[in-house]
Amino acid sequence: MNFTHKKILIIDDSADSRTLTGHILRQEGYCNILEADSAQEAFDIIGLDKSFDEADLAPFLDLILLDIVMPEMDGIETCIKLKASPQTADVPIIMVTADTQDASLQRAFDRGAVDYVTKPINRVELCARVKSALLLKEEMDRRMELAKDLAKANKILQRTALTDGLTGIANRRYFDEFLDNEWRRCRREQLPVTLCLMDIDFFKAYNDAYGHLKGDECLKKVAAILAASVKRPGDLVARYGGEEFAIVLSETPEAGGCAVAKRVMKEVAARNIIHEQSTISDRITLSFGVAMLTPKAATPVNDLIAQADRALYEAKKMGRNRISCPGLKKI
Repeated sequence: MNFTHKKILIIDDSADSRTLTGHILRQEGYCNILEADSAQEAFDIIGLDKSFDEADLAPFLDLILLDIVMPEMDGIETCIKLKASPQTADVPIIMVTADTQDASLQRAFDRGAVDYVTKPINRVELCARVKSALLLKEEMDRRMELAKDLAKANKILQRTALTDGLTGIANRRYFDEFLDNEWRRCRREQLPVTLCLMDIDFFKAYNDAYGHLKGDECLKKVAAILAASVKRPGDLVARYGGEEFAIVLSETPEAGGCAVAKRVMKEVAARNIIHEQSTISDRITLSFGVAMLTPKAATPVNDLIAQADRALYEAKKMGRNRISCPGLKKI
């Protein structure tokens, strides 16, 4: 494997030592060699003390050769700071030292160094340890990319598991989880939770007349209207099942839920989706059931769902294309 393009930073206060180390590495074919005579100069090269945006433009390093004995900030302190920074935390550090006492080396390894070379520099030892560290870096980068790919795949899988495949809004599983969490939170803080359940009126007749592809398009249009009508990021729009949808509005009184339902009703009417098989309109309409409860210790979340479901049944019983709220008059 060819590592000659890798970027290596030599940090050493001795000009002779830097020159010799750099000369050996260049003879070995490494062409991206940077040098610093102090920890501060190294931080300047890396961009460690710059703002985050500026630091993104700093050279990306593959390996650091760090002298253990330096004035102002020694190699151990420098190693600690390098390992504490996201910019250099994953860059292997080889300590360069004339002190091979176990205690000194142990301190360096405890601070994140992966290896060491002794002074005076031995060409064979230096090249072998540099190559070994670069192999380690290559493997670390590979595993990091695999971890990122796995995290991305898991995120997509999770999003798919919680999203309705047809409409793109939350599915019933996510609705159940979200409502249960909000119910618990609002019970602790004694805040109201409002639930809107809604049905597309005479949707079976729509499917029978226009076909399931048109029916799917209708469901997608209604879902998009719902998603656009709910403004707060903490609220949820979900497909509850079939042609039934749900909106969860936390910290919202029943009147607020009715206001959202009116907005949805108005937007659906404005879309003029033809439904000639409906007995109440020649356009798609929705029936709404809105309920609000402030959770108590012994109140299950199913009480809220049952109340909204009864309100939806009442809206259908009263002729559809309307909003029913138990605490308010029928709309």
